[in-house]
Amino acid sequence: MKQIYLVLLFFVCAFGFSQNNPTEADIEGLRLYPNPTTTDKIFISTSQNAPKKIVIFDVLGTKVMETTIIGKELNLSNLVKGVYILQVIEKDKMATRKLILK
Repeated sequence: MKQIYLVLLFFVCAFGFSQNNPTEADIEGLRLYPNPTTTDKIFISTSQNAPKKIVIFDVLGTKVMETTIIGKELNLSNLVKGVYILQVIEKDKMATRKLILK
């Protein structure tokens, strides 16, 4: 019986580690502007300009926004002024930047 549990544990671990998670690496040509911003929009551009998944966290680590953008423009009208952590995921790469809303 112990062997069955060991085999099941092996398969669960193998499946969990085989997922394609993005790696923390700089995305080539990543630009985030204007930062700090006083408007409700920022622009995120990369050299590939592929669709990007954007996740924004407050300084306490709480996710406050998650969206996918196809172009460069990101609407921030639902966020209050403050400091945020912006995570950009494009294809298999992920980059993290500080975002300041004034």
